[in-house]
Amino acid sequence: MTLLSRALSVSVPTSLVLLVCGFGVESAHQPAIQVIVTAAPVYLPLAAVRGGERFPKGAQLMLVRDHLTTPLIEGFTATADANVSFDGKKCLLSVKEIASDKWSVWEFNLDDRSVRKVISGDTDVIRPLYLPGDRLVYSRYTTHGFQMETAKLDGSGALPLTYMSASALPETVLADGRILFQAGFPLGTDLDHGAVPELFLVYSDGSGVESYRCDHGTPRWGGVQLASGDVVFTHGSKLARFTSPLATEAPIAAPRAEYAGAVVEAESDRWLMSARSGNDLHYSLKWWKPGMPLMENIISRDGEDLVQPVLLAPRSRPNHHPTALHKWDYANVLALDARQSRDGAMKGTPVTVRLEELDTNGNALTLGAAPVESDGSFFVKVPGDRPIRFTLLDEKGAAIRKEHGWFWMRNGEQRYCVGCHAGPEHAPENRVPAVLLRTTTPADLTGSGQSAVPGGQ
Repeated sequence: MTLLSRALSVSVPTSLVLLVCGFGVESAHQPAIQVIVTAAPVYLPLAAVRGGERFPKGAQLMLVRDHLTTPLIEGFTATADANVSFDGKKCLLSVKEIASDKWSVWEFNLDDRSVRKVISGDTDVIRPLYLPGDRLVYSRYTTHGFQMETAKLDGSGALPLTYMSASALPETVLADGRILFQAGFPLGTDLDHGAVPELFLVYSDGSGVESYRCDHGTPRWGGVQLASGDVVFTHGSKLARFTSPLATEAPIAAPRAEYAGAVVEAESDRWLMSARSGNDLHYSLKWWKPGMPLMENIISRDGEDLVQPVLLAPRSRPNHHPTALHKWDYANVLALDARQSRDGAMKGTPVTVRLEELDTNGNALTLGAAPVESDGSFFVKVPGDRPIRFTLLDEKGAAIRKEHGWFWMRNGEQRYCVGCHAGPEHAPENRVPAVLLRTTTPADLTGSGQSAVPGGQ
């Protein structure tokens, strides 16, 4: 259906028309760019990671161009979450056709202004992002909060990516093809149960899930990758970045403000961001040149937040990640040295590793245990596509290190880890793990009932 036919059949709400007026005048120093922004009376940036509504009073996408601000698309009750295609010709967005609808994903053709529905359902579907290979990633609301999925751009071939009892929201697609997403830390824990927002990575087939960095504790969200490869994000009241040479985040000396989320890197070496400062009640769009003490206000709106800025322009296409998953209903994991950890030296020697899974009712079930070799290595077969976690036990069966959150491995995934929460900055030792010198068959911890530890320990 074309946009014109929708406009004829659906009346445009008065609030949508009013959004065209009342914006502050853009600065004369503003670069000549086009920006899509979401205008909303209320924006709650962390609501979705709690399974809630980010726009409780509605939202509309607006186009900022040539010192004019107009609705990007008309005929819908609410629109948000713009993501421009790699060639700059189309745009994915979250849509509510009428107020009683759930959020669904649509695609808007910027050339002929036609729209088409891509993904919908009985629950909210939000945060669509283009992927290479004519696919998209998004989050669908389930009984376990928002869970990420991918699908083809025609809406077919849906593939779940996350397998947790807590929400996960895609933030951006990195240049290497991995999806940067937001969830609670410890992973798989709801924010209402002690978790804090954190940034994680996963491949587009759901494999290889990991923390971007392991210096956890401060809430992080709104991640976006710069041309340099650095990832910039917000803690809410300040900005920081992940940069390749460093194992921990690096602070950014940005002006004091409350930041709504991701920044936009412009060609003029300035960042476009949504922020509020001083006595501001709402987020407005601002320019900031890194290193400068002040931000420059571009657009503000009485009574509304202006958030989610996106450049309307072509951009680099990320690498396409080819899946290496086998056609199994389980996964294998090789730990090279479970004794290594960012959490410091263990108070004992790990002798066995125990595996737990989380059932659909939220109960932790023990599936089995396997031996840990003298060099800290173990090799196990685990259930795929289910929440799991490991615990290291000493010779008396007492826990000496335990994962507090949950993660998953995809069916058919083969993976190794350097240590127990060792962090991505640790490289493995150049030696053959002792467990592989003893056997190349993984201990079965899939819950088949077979004990993997001599004597049934």
